[in-house]
Amino acid sequence: MAIQKPSHTFTKIHLKALRTNNFYILFALSFTVFINTSGFAQDIPKSEGKVSPNTEQDSVTVQIDNLEKLEVSEVGQDSTLQDSVKPKPNLLASTVTYKATDYTSFNSKEQKLYLYNEAEVYFEDMELKAGVIVIDYSKNEVYAGRIKDSAGVYSQRPSFKQGENLVEPDSIRFNFKTEKALIFKSSTEQQGMQIYAPITKKENDSVIFLYKGRFTTSSDIENPEYYFQANKIKLVPGKKIVVGLTNMVIADVPTPIGLPFAFFPLTKKQTSGVLIPSFGENSSRGYFLQNAGYYFAINDYVDLAVLGDYYTNGSYGLRMESNYALRYKFTGNLGFRYENLIDSERGFPDYSKSTIYNIRWTHSQDGNSSPNSRFAASVNLGSSKYYQESINQVNAPSFLNNTMASSVSYSKTFQGDPQVNMSVAATHTQNTNTGDISMTLPTIQASVSRIYPFEPKTGSKKGIIENINFQYNVRAENRIQTTDSLFFKKEMWEQAQNGINQSIPLTTNFKVLKYLSVSAGTNYNETWTFKTVNKLYDDTTDEVITSDISGFAAYRTYNFNTSVGTTLYGMFDFEKEGEDRKIKALRHVMRPSVSYTINPSFNQYYDTYEVISADGLTTEQVEYSKFEGSLYGAPNKNYSNTLGFTLGNNIEMKVRDKDSTVAEPKKIKLLDNLNFSTGYDLAADSLNLSPVRISGSTQILKDKMAINFGAILNPYALDNNNDLVDTWNINNGGSLFRLTSANMSVNYTISNTTFTGGETEESNQENLRSGGRDDDLFGRSQGYADSSFYANDDELDDEEEDKSPSALYTNPMPWSLRLVYAVNYSNSQRENEISSNSLMFSGDVELSPRWKVGASSGYDFKNKGFTYTSLRFERDLLSWRMSLNWLPDPDISQWNFFIGIKSNLLKDLKYDKRKQSDKQL
Repeated sequence: MAIQKPSHTFTKIHLKALRTNNFYILFALSFTVFINTSGFAQDIPKSEGKVSPNTEQDSVTVQIDNLEKLEVSEVGQDSTLQDSVKPKPNLLASTVTYKATDYTSFNSKEQKLYLYNEAEVYFEDMELKAGVIVIDYSKNEVYAGRIKDSAGVYSQRPSFKQGENLVEPDSIRFNFKTEKALIFKSSTEQQGMQIYAPITKKENDSVIFLYKGRFTTSSDIENPEYYFQANKIKLVPGKKIVVGLTNMVIADVPTPIGLPFAFFPLTKKQTSGVLIPSFGENSSRGYFLQNAGYYFAINDYVDLAVLGDYYTNGSYGLRMESNYALRYKFTGNLGFRYENLIDSERGFPDYSKSTIYNIRWTHSQDGNSSPNSRFAASVNLGSSKYYQESINQVNAPSFLNNTMASSVSYSKTFQGDPQVNMSVAATHTQNTNTGDISMTLPTIQASVSRIYPFEPKTGSKKGIIENINFQYNVRAENRIQTTDSLFFKKEMWEQAQNGINQSIPLTTNFKVLKYLSVSAGTNYNETWTFKTVNKLYDDTTDEVITSDISGFAAYRTYNFNTSVGTTLYGMFDFEKEGEDRKIKALRHVMRPSVSYTINPSFNQYYDTYEVISADGLTTEQVEYSKFEGSLYGAPNKNYSNTLGFTLGNNIEMKVRDKDSTVAEPKKIKLLDNLNFSTGYDLAADSLNLSPVRISGSTQILKDKMAINFGAILNPYALDNNNDLVDTWNINNGGSLFRLTSANMSVNYTISNTTFTGGETEESNQENLRSGGRDDDLFGRSQGYADSSFYANDDELDDEEEDKSPSALYTNPMPWSLRLVYAVNYSNSQRENEISSNSLMFSGDVELSPRWKVGASSGYDFKNKGFTYTSLRFERDLLSWRMSLNWLPDPDISQWNFFIGIKSNLLKDLKYDKRKQSDKQL
């Protein structure tokens, strides 16, 4: 017969079709070893000899001289009678598929099946690969191991896979009758924990014992940067790890850190548990425990962490953090923080006690969950001094932030013709310096889309008539102005203002002389209010008495406006025919516009009261409106007839591209926009001309530097008291215009990738949640309680892959720098001074692939001093993270040092030391 070549083919055996039931049942049972075990066993050496497998149906002689030469001869098929005894039903009725590159052979004398070189066996959802696989059903054992080449080097480690579980041992020995296994140099992974042991014993399907094992969260089990060494380890896969006396080893150096025993739960689900606190000392509040608490894994959609702080002088804090999510619907988080602060000791003159709190809530909806409705929330409210006085945070941007803002809104669109849009919102704005709070609870808005009553049934709209359109808008609002001390008290609700405003704008647009765009319109407004005022003069007390009148009242206003505009293009060519200059052309685009607005006077909504002079001889009529102090204010009583002028400019330059293969010139923006605007009131008795306002912006240096500037020019002069008079400044001995104010800001961002490409932007979500900036110009927020219980191990794994150490350090040093320069000039009343002049900067430098330093600071050129400064040092220790944040400012000097394991499984193994700022006397 021809030589059998099974190296590149699969051999399929259906267990029901074979009479050799015992062998194949044992063969299939042997695979159960790999379901719940992992590890290494003795390597199986290369064997030579003659193998003559026989079956009841076939007689096959296999002559093996060496592993490279395999001869197979088929003798023939025996003629046997069927057994009169009815065979037992097969225990397994699945197809076993196997192959090997060199040979597959069954030795009936040894009762062994050999698979050599790239051996593979597939059974149900199990997959086994190894250099050598041998099944000895006489001893009820199975072996899988590596093979050794002529140089003595082992290769093709066994690999077993079932479902998503993968085990890659050196070798394994398993008794499929007792279902026990002996594994040498075992290695496995359980929910992020890498476990290794030189000797492993599998007792049954659910219990594994390891001798002198070590476990770590390092991704490199062969050379971990740290691990825990234990002589005895009991592992229940997917459930728990129980260890005896354990010692921590760092860089193969034993440390005095140890535990008499330890228990590690293993589960893919979130589990509740204790949050280990950090401890330290505060100069003004004594010793403390911070961030002690409990984590509640409520269900798959929501969790809760309750944290607390306690200081020996009696101060304490309480925080609750919760995340929630529903896939394809929404995500959000909710946090509440409360602190009771005590300074000094009771009985001392500087003793004080105060409470502060903060509430934060963010909610975002998946855009595809409900296309016609949307709910969103971004809440950050609480005590105005929370960020300045909180004893458990390192939050520099929030410390410098002067405002807190909140918004909760729901919007819905009703499809149809016309379409109706409706929204309900509650907003909050708080000045943390003054304590003033402005809230709207709620604001309801609705609008009907534009309606074109004369729109043609076919074709586009043309002309003044066909473009006539109108819409309807309504806004109802309940506004509250209060202070931090009255927040959510009875007095706050008494100060509420409410009202409803409705408007119907009617507009049209058309072309004149082909190049002039004309728009015209009128706007009708109706305002409802539920509280008005009445004023009377009391001659006995010589004062004006203002009384509130509750009840419905309304006023109606209207105006008219029109505008004419066009666009002018200018091109100046630098390049003549036959020339090839670098600067080819300069393009100037101008957009002039003239507007005319009429605002009538609504004197009918004004009343008067009589004021008697001090000598009682004369009286004066004082005009007022009963709508004064209402939500939308009083209607206009001064007639105005205003002409407005605006001029927008855009300047671009065409230059030759550096790449000679590019035929088209490259466009460079010199000025994104340069705008001039002013107005003239035809109905005013004096000061008819409005100041000229100038604004502009541009981006240079490959759009890395953004420049914004503005100025106000007033044509009128000032008198000796610095009051504005109806006299041209040029007639008063001055220039044509008087510069009253000017400002300029420059933002520049540069990094090592600026010149090589591939720069990325980084957004700090904690800064935004705290109401700060989305960059770290004022420092980097670290969140509350380090928020480490929300870390994602999957993200950490991705970071490990991105930051794998290089064999030779030839990488560039990544760095980034952000600069913001701002200057303001004031001269409205002859101050002639620079009101502010400062430079803010923030940067980071990656000294090595895992060392990073950064700083945020600034310099005030007017006051000649450095502004708030923050220094940060970060070290990526692979499985560990180390950071130091230092605020060297003597007024708020503090620092925070942290080192701990990244993985959630061992995140409580950390050292966190904080030095809070001392109390200022």
